[in-house]
Amino acid sequence: MPLETGDQAPTFSLPNANDAVGGSSMTFDDVSGSRGTLIVFECNHCPYVVASVSRINAVAEQCASLNIGFAGINSNDPVVYENDSFEHMVKRAEGGMPYPYLHDETQTVAHAYGAKRTPEFYLFDDQHRLVYQGRMDDSPRHPGEVTSSELADAIAALVAGEQPSVDYTESIGCSVKWKA
Repeated sequence: MPLETGDQAPTFSLPNANDAVGGSSMTFDDVSGSRGTLIVFECNHCPYVVASVSRINAVAEQCASLNIGFAGINSNDPVVYENDSFEHMVKRAEGGMPYPYLHDETQTVAHAYGAKRTPEFYLFDDQHRLVYQGRMDDSPRHPGEVTSSELADAIAALVAGEQPSVDYTESIGCSVKWKA
């Protein structure tokens, strides 16, 4: 079952492909911040993720400045897309990534969260309760065409101690590549 607003964050312990940020293996508690935590399910090959990398990095940096933890999780089957292997994750992280990039090889975490697409964001409060799930905005492939900012609005509400006015949106992106 997918997570619903108010649900506790499923815990995890996953290998980290970004040795510049965090340890070689990280848990939800390791990546969480004092004000909350943002988890993004992403990958290396999806054109929606690729077009959003600079904006995802900017959100991660904003979260760090607000004491909101941030981590990316790649749950794609590398047999389906070799570019999503741990080795390719390491290469992408070496290109400049300000957050842990975790590998969900068994896809257990993606199933626990109910992740469907990349990129898909899960924002939790300081008690690890889900306050927002879905897209960053309405145009992940074409940043110049963005007309909404649901994730930024949810982060602002969280920091203000309020519930986001929108707590769920359908993510826009590629489907998670599930193992056969």
